[in-house]
Formats: sequence, C-alpha cells, structure tokens
Amino acid sequence: MGNTSEDSSREDCKSLQSLPSGESPAISSVMFSAGVLGNLIALALLARRWRGDAGRSAGRGNSISLFHVLVTELVFTDLLGTCLISPVVLASYARNQTLVALAPERRVCIYFAFAMTFFSLATMLMLFAMALERYLSIGHPYFYQRWVTRRGGLAVLPTIYTVSLLFCSLPLLDPEKYVQYCPGTWCFIQHSQTTYLRLYATVLLLLIVAVLACNFSVILNLIRMHRRSRRSRCGPSLGSCRDGPGARRRGERVSMAEETDHLILLAIMTITFAVCSLPFTIFAYMDQTSSRKNKWDLQALRFLSINSIIDPWVFAILRPPVLRLMRSVLCCRVSLRTRDAAQTSCSIQPNANKIDLR
Repeated sequence: MGNTSEDSSREDCKSLQSLPSGESPAISSVMFSAGVLGNLIALALLARRWRGDAGRSAGRGNSISLFHVLVTELVFTDLLGTCLISPVVLASYARNQTLVALAPERRVCIYFAFAMTFFSLATMLMLFAMALERYLSIGHPYFYQRWVTRRGGLAVLPTIYTVSLLFCSLPLLDPEKYVQYCPGTWCFIQHSQTTYLRLYATVLLLLIVAVLACNFSVILNLIRMHRRSRRSRCGPSLGSCRDGPGARRRGERVSMAEETDHLILLAIMTITFAVCSLPFTIFAYMDQTSSRKNKWDLQALRFLSINSIIDPWVFAILRPPVLRLMRSVLCCRVSLRTRDAAQTSCSIQPNANKIDLR
C-alpha cells in the first residue's frame, strides 16, 4: 500500500503545477551563487595567466599554453551552464510553480532537460580533450609539436558544442521523453526510456575511463622522465659541453614540474566529475521502482549539478604555490628512492671504469 501511494505521487509529479509546501530555494540559491562566483574568479585568474604568458611569449617566441586555453574553455562552459540552468529553478521557486507550469506545452521543462544533458556531456568532453592534450604532449611529443596548435585548441570548444548538440538533440524528436521529477523544479529524460538514458550514461562512463587511461599514461611517462633526469646526472660531461647539458637538464626539470602541475589539476577535476556522475550512472541502470524508492533521481541531479560548481573552485584554490606543495609531497618518496639508486649507480660506475682500465 505504501509503495503504491509513493508511485502514484511520483507519477503526479509529471503534471504537478505548483510546488509542494515547505520547499525552500536555499540550496538552489547557494549552488547558483557559488557557481557564478567560482567561475568568475577562475576566469579572472586565467585572464591574468594569459597576460603573463603573452608577456613571456613575446620575449621567448613561445605560444600561450594550450592546456590553459582548454581550461578557459572548460570554465566558460561551466559558467554558461550555471547561468542558463539555475535561474530557471529560482524562477520556479519565485512563482511557486513547477517547470511544467512556467510555460505552455512544457517548453521550460524540455529546455531544462536538454540543457542538463548538453552541459554535462560538454563538460566531460572538455575534460577528455584536456587529458588527450596532456597524453599527446608527454607521450607523443613529435606528433604534438607538429600537429597540435593553440589555434586547434580554440576550435575544440565549437567542435564539442556541435557534437553535444547533435547527441543531446535525439530526445527532441520525441519531447515526451522529457518528464518532470519531484518536487517539480527539474526535468530530465524519462526513466522508462532506458535505451537513450543508459546510452547517455554509458557515454559519460566511457569518457571517464578514457580520461583516467590518459592520466595513467601521463603518470608513467612522467616517472620515466624523472628517472632519466636522475640517471643523466651520473653521466660524464665534457668541459665544452658543461653549460649545454646543465641547461638542458634544468629545462627538463622545469618542463616536468609544469607537466606534473597540469596532471594534478586535471586528475582532481576528473575525480570530481567521476564522483558527481556516479549517482547518475547508478540512477540510469537502476530499475524504475528502485530509483523511486531510494530517491536516486533527485540525488543524481544534485550531484551532476555540483560538478560545474566545484571545477572553478578547484582551479582557484590550486594556485601554483599549492600545486608546488602537492607536487613536493607526491614526489618526495619517489625522489628519495631514485636519488639513492642514482647514488649507488654513480658509485659503482667509477669502480667499473677502474676495473676496465686494469
């Protein structure tokens, strides 16, 4: 009897016209404010970074970091999604009407559901583009230097938007696939339409796995770079080449430090999105009765919305001093072990040379 009444109340949410009593806009207001403020701060920090890179590139002939171009596009996507989705919820609370009642023919509900799917997919595609850029930069430097350019990075955003638009427009062929969920302040793909819902969740899951694979490959390449740089200190150097190898090693250390900072930032953003999208993936693969009983629908939406709020704050908090601290903590044990191994090999090498001379 209790399950029957709960199911009927959930069905009534699809056509509910006014919000239930006791609903508060506090959570939505805080999420909207935090999202806008965080993204604006992140964009301001990125703008300052762009000016700094532009000043250095004018003297050295280097281009602005492609990674930061992609980070800027990610923050812009998060800000755009926050500004286009959250005000709809706040308007629903202000008028005490559900999304279905805000406009005729369920237009606001359809718009909200499409925007949620679009910006969630676009965000994950941006993270994948960032991870792929790091993978090519570290794992395939010759290909990266020849084919990957900053101009190509500027084309990533419209490409991702086009792909997301085409994929997320499929349910628009049948607008009935979008339904309103309790308490009436959000709409999404109807849970009974398991084919597209599970396809969407599977695409997000595959993108997360691809990003993790790229990050793991970058970690392995950075470890190899670290070991090579340590071993190179044991090698003999001629007097005429003393400045050359030293400068090259310093350049390698700076490059490795910068790549490690990028990896830490990207890894935290990836973990954040994976955690935020996990409830949605569970919701997509659960049967309809279980999802209603455990209220996974509302939890999945809130977690999916939190990602666009956390991303800019991650970038704002992880400033270069914090990244250097994290890098020193993460690399401390590896450095000590590698240093011991390098000292051992350095001490063995002269003895081996003496034996050969004898």
